[in-house]
Order: sequence, then C-alpha cells, then structure tokens
Amino acid sequence: MSDTMKAVDIEGGKGPRSALHITSVPRPKPTSSQALVRIKAFGLNRMDLLQREGMYPVPPQASKILGVEFSGIIEELGADGGGRENFNVGDEVFGLAYGGAYAEYIAVSTHMLVRKPAELSWEQCAGIPETWITATQAMYLISHFAPGKTILWHAAASSVSIAGIQLSRADGAAAVYATARQDEKCDFVVKELGATAAFNTTTQNWSEEVLKATDGKGVDIIVDYIGAPYFGDNLNALARDGVCVSLAVMGGSKLPEGVDVSAFVRKRISFVGSSLRSRDEEYQGKLRDQLVEHALPRFKDGRFKILVDTVLPWEKIQEAHQLMEENKTKGKIICTIS
Repeated sequence: MSDTMKAVDIEGGKGPRSALHITSVPRPKPTSSQALVRIKAFGLNRMDLLQREGMYPVPPQASKILGVEFSGIIEELGADGGGRENFNVGDEVFGLAYGGAYAEYIAVSTHMLVRKPAELSWEQCAGIPETWITATQAMYLISHFAPGKTILWHAAASSVSIAGIQLSRADGAAAVYATARQDEKCDFVVKELGATAAFNTTTQNWSEEVLKATDGKGVDIIVDYIGAPYFGDNLNALARDGVCVSLAVMGGSKLPEGVDVSAFVRKRISFVGSSLRSRDEEYQGKLRDQLVEHALPRFKDGRFKILVDTVLPWEKIQEAHQLMEENKTKGKIICTIS
C-alpha cells in the first residue's frame, strides 16, 4: 500500500470554496486502537464550511483535512485488533471522526465505527453519524427529553432536525414543532416526517404561533442553530421550566438591542450551549452506542428515514459546498469516492 493518498485540501489553509482541490498527502497510519478505513462516501456538514474559512475551533487531535462522517471498508487494524466489536479487515463500516473524512483513507478509533447494514447504501451510511448523534445528544444528554414533552426543531429541513423530528415522534413526544424559512420545507416536515406543525419564520411570527398551538403554554424544548435573531422568540416560545439547546449561531452571535431576558426568571428557563466535536472519545462513544442500540434497528427496517438530497463525486467538492451554502437542500449532501 502506498504511503500517500488523495485528499481534499484548502489552498492557503483557508478560503472560499474555490480553494478546495484534491491533492496527494501522507496516508494516515492507525494507532493501536484505530482502524484504517478506505472511504467510499463522506457526508458534508455546516461546520465544514466554517472550518474551510478558518472560523471553526478544530480540536487539537483533529486532522486538518475536512470531514467528520464517512462510510467505507476496513483496510488495516492497529495492534489492539478489532476492539470490543471484533472488527476484521474487510468489514464494511461507517463512523464518526474528529476530522479527515474528505480523503481516500482515514484512521479512526474502532469504538467510533458501526457495522454497515446490508439494507443501507454507502451514501446513506455516510450521512448518519454526525447528524443522528448530534440530534441524540441534544435530546437526551442536554435537554433530558422524556415521553410526553413537547419539542421544537429550528431549521427543520436540516439533516440534524430531520433526524430529531423522527426521534421525537418515535420516542413519544406529545407534539413536535418545527420552523423553516420556506413554505416548501414546512410542508415537507409535516407531510413527510410527521411533525405536528411547522412555521415559516420569514412570513409568520413563529413564537406567537407556537403559543397559539400550545394554548399559551409554550414548548418544553427548543433545539436552535440560528442564535441571536431567534433568542428573544425562543424565550417567548418556551414553556415554564423549558430548555433551549443552542448548537450553532448561524444567524449571528450579537443580541439585538432591547431583548427581554426576564423569561429566564419568570419561566425558570434554561439555555444550554453544546457541541459534539469538542467532546472526548468516551462521551462520543456513549452516544455512538446509543445510536446503535436505539436507532440502528429502525434504519434497517425503514422506520427511520435517512434523507440524502444530493450525491456528487468528490471531484465536485466545490459544487457540493456551494449547495450547502445556498441552503436549498432537504437532507444530506454526500460525496462518493470511486
């Protein structure tokens, strides 16, 4: 096996999507607890855009190569062998990594690998790890979701919210609400995913609509990626003892003047920020295990939908980043490596 491989690099270390190109780099070597996986497909995530532009705090153990989720075939195992899952060379897997997935090969902990079900394609599996584990983290570890609670997912047609809406419905939410900026996306999450209702944030006062839908009570949990522009409305839409989980600040981080924060006291609201990539392997591994136990059977029998919007060969990585920047997709953008 060659000591080099092809990977997506960023000219100058950071820049616009036009800086992305495929070049030769050293092939990683697995440590004792890792596997070397030959990648068949990788998923895009919004953090990739930020990292490309030099605006994402990359963990110190992460490869400088973009990408955190992938599917592929084990080519080599470290000295400790296949780990507790007893993986073997030739096994088909998918997994989560701290970075390095935009490449022909990746070295990753065997604890973060999952066996690829025969029922799912390489493209579907490459779109599971970051998306579904993030949704699981927000629901269970951060907001302490339980059956009978109500929940709202912003950016309804994003991959994490698509996963979260399905998880919420399957696990007994009393109602599942969502927001999006387009009527088409609102209709999609209600008709295709079974959300109770969805509200257009560009044409409706969505927080007032939530209060109407809940008879003035509000929702128990909000999962937010937008940040400052939705901050005040999130407080308005939350129920007493409600929790807002902030996973990103896509709309900005500076609060507008005049935001009323009295709801924190009045309604005993909790506002919790979180991220997945900065967590240690033990934390991520527990979520991986929960994904395998809780969601994998539902992927296999079709109860959970893995929605892939677009599949492109990795030679079109600039086009893939453009699609994500345009915010027009519903579900994952996946790149394949032939």
